[in-house]
Amino acid sequence: MSTQPDLLYSEEEEALRSAVRDLLADHCDAPGVIARVESGAPHDLAAWKALADGMGLAGLLVPEDKGGQGATHREVAVVLEELGRAVAPVPYLTSAVVATEALLASDADDLLAELASGRRIGALAVSLSVAAGGPYKVVRHENGVLHGELTGVADAAVADVLLVPADDGGLYAVEADAATVVAQPTLDLTRPLATVRLDGAPGRLLGDAEPAVRRALRTAAGLLASEQLGLADWTLTETVRYLKERKQFNRPVGGFQALKHRLAQLWLEVASLRAAARNAADALTTGEDIDLAVAVAQAYAAPVAVHAAEEALQLHAGIGMTWEHPVHLYLKRAKADSIAYGTAGAHRAAVAELVDLQAP
Repeated sequence: MSTQPDLLYSEEEEALRSAVRDLLADHCDAPGVIARVESGAPHDLAAWKALADGMGLAGLLVPEDKGGQGATHREVAVVLEELGRAVAPVPYLTSAVVATEALLASDADDLLAELASGRRIGALAVSLSVAAGGPYKVVRHENGVLHGELTGVADAAVADVLLVPADDGGLYAVEADAATVVAQPTLDLTRPLATVRLDGAPGRLLGDAEPAVRRALRTAAGLLASEQLGLADWTLTETVRYLKERKQFNRPVGGFQALKHRLAQLWLEVASLRAAARNAADALTTGEDIDLAVAVAQAYAAPVAVHAAEEALQLHAGIGMTWEHPVHLYLKRAKADSIAYGTAGAHRAAVAELVDLQAP
């Protein structure tokens, strides 16, 4: 029997949010993140260690008997909201969600426990732009070793183990030092992409690639909406705060009616995004109507996050165009997220198919 989705946050989820926000305030302040992306080594491994080792958040999706916390996708969604608010350069989505979900569909309890503890970082070697159920590139498996090249792999530069799909239908674990990882030019410097080259790399068979990749990417798309919600919420909140302080003609800019209308419209969009993202997280937790909830969330999330970041940049006026102000980090992440795990258009087409409403 279908149950009503629960879109509200529990006390435990709010407590988790508060703890993660406090941690990120210490580790991922905006000047620090900007300095990191300028350095060529954007990943904040100290923040990752605090999240994964200190708070145990890398293992939220992993059952307790497999070395994890045995939590649900709802808690992970709250963590991703806060990571989105901080544009935190940590491999949480790629390791604690995507790689972990792929391993949960495979037979690799030892590797799962290592990712859950945060001792190792995993990355699924599938392009960030691939949607669940969509075609993805594979490498050649021959005589027990792997040959080939995979592009657009998020956070591969910081991964310890790569989960690689091969042409024999298997998913293989490859030690990162057995591969050549080359950075690609990317718009979002806080989630860098890389090309992974394998030239006779040994791989350990974990199971069938197709169901593991499909499960991982579907979960990623559903929970990415929570990251996009965090992005949009921060940009709206900061813009409102700035417009209350910024004065023109001796009155706060936020008092001008035209700007009030733009902010009210943005607030409605963010509130609707919160409902869609929460619904996707709840569906992933309960297992009910997952495909539809994920497709609806992603069809809506990308344009709202991009719109919120664009409005923030414009309404901050000249200061918003500077490198020192962090709004450009949010716009770049929002734009990169808009093509991650399937575009909004692809998800709208999926919604149409799921509800049997074909496009004209």
